[in-house]
Amino acid sequence: MRYSAKREIIKNAVMNNRIHPTADEVYQIVRKTNPEISLGTVYRNLNQLTESGGLLKITVPGGPDRYDGILTEHQHAICEKCGKVEDFSYNISGLFSHVKQETGIIPKSVCLAIIGLCCDCADKIDN
Repeated sequence: MRYSAKREIIKNAVMNNRIHPTADEVYQIVRKTNPEISLGTVYRNLNQLTESGGLLKITVPGGPDRYDGILTEHQHAICEKCGKVEDFSYNISGLFSHVKQETGIIPKSVCLAIIGLCCDCADKIDN
C-alpha cells in the first residue's frame, strides 16, 4: 500500500485514542485538524488499514464497528448498553488445539469479544 498523508492521520487518530473509536468518531477527531477530509475518505482508509493489518476492526453486535491500534494479541469486553470497549488479555493457547481436535480446522488467529454490561451501566440498572 502506498503512503498517504490522510491515511496516516486516520491511523494516528485510532492509535492515539484508546476508546476504540467508531468510523464516525475517527471522522470527528480528524476533522478538528483537517476540516476538508470527508467521511468517505475516513471509511475507505479505515477499510484499507484493517485489510492490510495496520489496524484491527472490532465488530460490535448491534452497533457500529470500532477500530483498535493495538495489534498484539488481546481480547475485548464490550458493554451491550453503552458500547464501551475495553482490552483484556487472557491465555487462550489451549483453545487452538481444542478447536483443531474437535473440528479439524487449524486456527490461525482468534477474535474474541465478551459481551456484557460495564460497571456504570450495571449500576444504573441496579438503582
